[in-house]
Amino acid sequence: MRRTILFFLMISLIGCSPKKEKDTQSINQTRNMKTKQLIQGMPTIGVLIFDGFLTNEVIAPIDVFAKPDKEGTPLFNVVTLAKEQRAYKSEEGLVVFPDFKLEETPNLNVLVIPSSYHPDVQEKDTTLITFIQEQNQTTEYIASHCAGAFLVGASGIADQKEIVTYVTGGEMLQKAYPQLQVLDDRTISVARDGKFFSSNGGLVSYTSSLDLLEKMTSVVHRKYVEEVLLLDRL
Repeated sequence: MRRTILFFLMISLIGCSPKKEKDTQSINQTRNMKTKQLIQGMPTIGVLIFDGFLTNEVIAPIDVFAKPDKEGTPLFNVVTLAKEQRAYKSEEGLVVFPDFKLEETPNLNVLVIPSSYHPDVQEKDTTLITFIQEQNQTTEYIASHCAGAFLVGASGIADQKEIVTYVTGGEMLQKAYPQLQVLDDRTISVARDGKFFSSNGGLVSYTSSLDLLEKMTSVVHRKYVEEVLLLDRL
C-alpha cells in the first residue's frame, strides 16, 4: 500500500511540473508573439516609455488620441515604444509592456517624450537620444512633457526653438542647453514652436495633447474629446 501511494505521488509530481513549465513558456511565447495591429493609412502616435516614467505624461496622450470621433471611427493608431520587450514600471507603480521595441517602430506622425524624476538617466542614454534624433527627421510633430524637454535638449533637435519644462525647471534646462529658448515655466504651461509641443507635464499633459489633437484634426473634435473625457465638468 505504501509503495502504491509513493508511485501515484511520483506520477502526480511528474505530471504537474512539466505542465507548469509548459504553461509559463506558452504565456511568454504568446506575449512575445503579440504585435499591435495598426490600421493602415491612419496617423500613428508613438509614446516613448522607460523605467520610472511619469504616469500622467504617458496616459494623457494615449487617452486623448485613442478616442474615436462622434461616429465611433478611430482617427489614430496609438502605440508605446521602449528599448526592450519587457515590463516597465512608472514612478507611480503602473506596469506597461511596450507595443514595439525601438528598432521595430512603425512610421510615426508624432513622437511623445515623457519624463521621469531622474531625467539625467535618460539624457545619458545614447540609444534613446539617437532614437529621438532619427524620429525628428520623419515625424510631423514632437511633443515633450515635463523633464522630457531635457531629452529634447540633449538630442539637439529643437535648437533655437521655444520650449517649456516642469515648474521651477526652466533655469536648469536653460543652463544645461543654452541653445534652447526656454520659456518662463511660472507663467507658461504649454508651448508650441513649429513642430515642437511642450508642457509642464502632469495633468497639463492633457492640455498639450489636446492642443496637438486640435492641430491635427479640428476644434470640433477637440471639444468632443474633452466632453468624452469629462474635462468640461472640471
